[in-house]
Amino acid sequence: MNNLFAPVQWLIFLALWRMSYEAASISDSTKPVKHFLVEPGSPPEVRDPLEKEWSEKAVKRYADAQEKKWHRWKEAMFEAK
Repeated sequence: MNNLFAPVQWLIFLALWRMSYEAASISDSTKPVKHFLVEPGSPPEVRDPLEKEWSEKAVKRYADAQEKKWHRWKEAMFEAK
């Protein structure tokens, strides 16, 4: 079953494959290049002063809750009954 158009089919396949590769690798000069590992000008973690205040408050409340938890645990473990 040797087809006379088999080489033509392969040429068309390879040409389309190459064109898709070329189209995917075209860089648009208006868009900045995206670096996936490290961005050169990455924004700061906290952008808004309110976010910074809220995060500090959340950390303080979490630390207070952990301190209360450990205080209760120590009372329960080491207090004579």
